Amino acid sequence: MAEDVDKDSKTEEPTEKKIQDALEKGNTPVSREVPVFASFVAVLLIGSFILTSSTVTLVSTLRQLLANSGGYGLGNGADALLLSHAVSLEIGRFLAPIVLALAGAGLAASFLQNQPRLVPHRIKPDLSKLSLAQGWQRIFGVQGLVEFLKALFKFTTVSTVAFYQFRGQQAGLINVMFSDPSTLPEVILQISMKLVSGVCIVTILLVSADILWSRSHWRAKLRMSKQEIKDEFKQMEGDPIVKARQRSLARDRARNRMMSAVPQATMVIANPTHFAVALRYDPDTAPAPIVVAKGQDLIALKIRQIAEENEIPVIEDRALARSLYAATELEQVIPPQFYRVVAEIICYVYSRSKSVAV
Repeated sequence: MAEDVDKDSKTEEPTEKKIQDALEKGNTPVSREVPVFASFVAVLLIGSFILTSSTVTLVSTLRQLLANSGGYGLGNGADALLLSHAVSLEIGRFLAPIVLALAGAGLAASFLQNQPRLVPHRIKPDLSKLSLAQGWQRIFGVQGLVEFLKALFKFTTVSTVAFYQFRGQQAGLINVMFSDPSTLPEVILQISMKLVSGVCIVTILLVSADILWSRSHWRAKLRMSKQEIKDEFKQMEGDPIVKARQRSLARDRARNRMMSAVPQATMVIANPTHFAVALRYDPDTAPAPIVVAKGQDLIALKIRQIAEENEIPVIEDRALARSLYAATELEQVIPPQFYRVVAEIICYVYSRSKSVAV
């Protein structure tokens, strides 16, 4: 019951991360019918272009063997072994293209469906595959039903094609019984190629349907619930609460560093309560005043308070304070358009500090 509820909650399409994780773990959509179809096609091509000449060569060799059977010495085991090696070599030459074609077709079918990946954990023993409950579910579940229908379709189509092929070749097969036996392999090859051709044609429909079903079933198994999508987003982007807390801490640290730099300022330009900009001017290190602190409302009041506690001049100029706050950045020199008015204020501050000192 819990599994049904869990399946019902998985209503969302899988995210790109979920799909990528599945592919990296070796969970890929695979159609088992594609390699079978590729093998049929490989056999058809080999039979059409290679086996015809190979069959003639093999038949010629076997005919010589049978025709001159008395000419081969079989006096001991070594002679028999030599003869078996010769026959095996000819049969191997005949079967080698078929085996290579089948292996190449199987590998090509697998590689074309999915990119090859090395997944070490797939070779580890999985005890869950020994579970009777899961085995029962695989056999009698949706996957088992689909496999049964595919097997039934293949059995029906192959049987039908074979029936009509043999019925159409019935007269030819009867005539072979009264002809030269050496022509029998060629006749069998022709009938086999026609049978394979018919099976390939009817299998195309099965392969197409199986590819579509395997991919749709694979995506359906990867579907996610809304909670899983939220959890994945939190994992990728970080918990919003934690990130907000981190941003708050970063702002606090930056504000504390800024406030600690106010005592080194040359002066503070303030709009009595709303804006405050602390400037430090040292001709030996910078060509123009540098903004060491700036703030609005409560921060502006704090900057002004620290400046007054450290006997730093606070110049009230509403327009200038507002403009400097909007146009400057921390630890940067002021823009050139403020040079003249700020230079006048610096001169005023220096002259006032000298008069106080006298």
